[in-house]
Amino acid sequence: MSESRPPFPPFTEETALQKVQAAEDAWNSRDPERVAGAYTPDSVWRNRDVFVSGREEIIWFLTAKWERELDYALRKSLWGFRQNRIAVRFQYEWHDAAGQWWGSYGNELWQFDAQGLMERREASINDVTIEESERRIFGPRPEAEHGVEIPLQ
Repeated sequence: MSESRPPFPPFTEETALQKVQAAEDAWNSRDPERVAGAYTPDSVWRNRDVFVSGREEIIWFLTAKWERELDYALRKSLWGFRQNRIAVRFQYEWHDAAGQWWGSYGNELWQFDAQGLMERREASINDVTIEESERRIFGPRPEAEHGVEIPLQ
């Protein structure tokens, strides 16, 4: 039995927004196995300067990420879509072990297979230090705010 993860391409604005929210929800769970389940078994990533291939490496990568990036909270916004591809703008906040807070900002390009699993992810990310008092993202997005874009800092 083959795996699938609706909605399926080709995407409409409505289904692209659903995909983006589902990804945000999964990443905010900070559960590497849950996140990895949305990707093809041989998915290829570029995340900053790290290249990852396959679910096992995705799980390893995310486990290490969330051991470093404490109290991680993310927001994703749909930037564009066509056929089996979606472009996303995102930002997240986290702190390191020393207590320094960070705002991370970037863009992702996603490509999906016919079963709705992501087969390619390319992420460009920049980090800036922020004061704890400058935080704007506190945990997962409340359902009432799904689809609401958070302005850049």
